[in-house]
Amino acid sequence: MTRKQKPKGTDNVLVDLGFDDAEELTAKVALAVKLNSLFDKRELSQVQAAAITGMTQPKISQIRRHKLQNISLERLLHAMVALDQQVQIVIKQAKRSQACGITVAA
Repeated sequence: MTRKQKPKGTDNVLVDLGFDDAEELTAKVALAVKLNSLFDKRELSQVQAAAITGMTQPKISQIRRHKLQNISLERLLHAMVALDQQVQIVIKQAKRSQACGITVAA
């Protein structure tokens, strides 16, 4: 009896699970983690966070729960700016040994 060979995984579980928009979701999650950290650090309620970011309280609730399907990457970036964060978007040529893609460092 032979064992099935395990498929080789990547560094991104969403890619491994077959999500078509895995890179975008990964970027959104990284931004949501940072936003939630800022909300906690400032001890903001969802209503207060909504007022500062220009979002609705239900959208803030979605961010708090990492339910990001209905929230655009752009909206998350604007929320970061509203919370006094500097957002930089850097575009550079991918090295041959690196895969092309989107990464967020927060």
